[in-house]
Amino acid sequence: MSACAPRRPAALAPGAEPAPGYEVLAHLTRTGWLDVYDAWSEERACRCVIKTVRPDRRDDKRLRERLLREGGWLREFTHPHLTRAYETFESPEPLVVLETLTGETLSHLVHRLRRRPGAADVALLGVQLCSAIHYLHGRGLLHLDVKPSNVVVDCAHAKVLDLSVARPPGPAPAGVGTRGYLAPEQARGGPLTAAADVWGIGITLFEVACGDVPFARDDDHARAASAENGENGDGPGTGHERRERREGACESTGSTGEWYPQLERSAPPIGSRRRLPSAVAGAVDACLRADPSSRPAVDELAAALRSALPAPPC
Repeated sequence: MSACAPRRPAALAPGAEPAPGYEVLAHLTRTGWLDVYDAWSEERACRCVIKTVRPDRRDDKRLRERLLREGGWLREFTHPHLTRAYETFESPEPLVVLETLTGETLSHLVHRLRRRPGAADVALLGVQLCSAIHYLHGRGLLHLDVKPSNVVVDCAHAKVLDLSVARPPGPAPAGVGTRGYLAPEQARGGPLTAAADVWGIGITLFEVACGDVPFARDDDHARAASAENGENGDGPGTGHERRERREGACESTGSTGEWYPQLERSAPPIGSRRRLPSAVAGAVDACLRADPSSRPAVDELAAALRSALPAPPC
């Protein structure tokens, strides 16, 4: 490490009280602008998750507002496939208190399993993602960051996390979301519609089914973005944990001048990576069409994936 490298701001230590009635148990992760903690709620007598703006980013009013806006939405929304927020605090520092989820992120699951999930599991996951996204769209929001590290699965039940870049349909700057998962129109910038989230569902299902995204990853760019956001290399942890931190560092509310492979070539058919039933393969391929107007609507996608599920027992 260079002697003149910026000093990494310290996270809260176990035992700290970031807000009345909450005690930090452990620091879970750090993204480009957030610290996430495992915490204890005295009122509820249970564990919870606390998200707060990193100490070195707290002077950025937009980030403070972004976190509190997300917390407000998650307190208001009620859906079985969306994570819940218990409460938000504006002082002494802005933070959001979330439910603790059991299970693991899809990002972790994909890289832990020796065998790829079955086609029916992929289809069921897709139906559940469609349900959550359909609800968000009905509340006037696009998620814009659907990806494996933003989905937690426990006993075949999925929950979607993180509304930090969510916004209503309409114009948006280039690069809103996570670089490797952006729909072409997100990468390009301009009007965004529900089709951007259909792409997000499709690329998530592609990675779950095949073990990787359809476009090659640019790890050098991710590491550079991590360094720009105050990260010191990949840091400790397993490979999937480091990767999730890199993804977090690449989350953006808009950037220009980046190179996006999805703007230069079409996604390969999922059948070129793995054999799947035609209903599942066709649904995923339809999500990843470059032209947003040619992608299926969320309800159409859900119906296509539901048709691939085994019939319920009589």
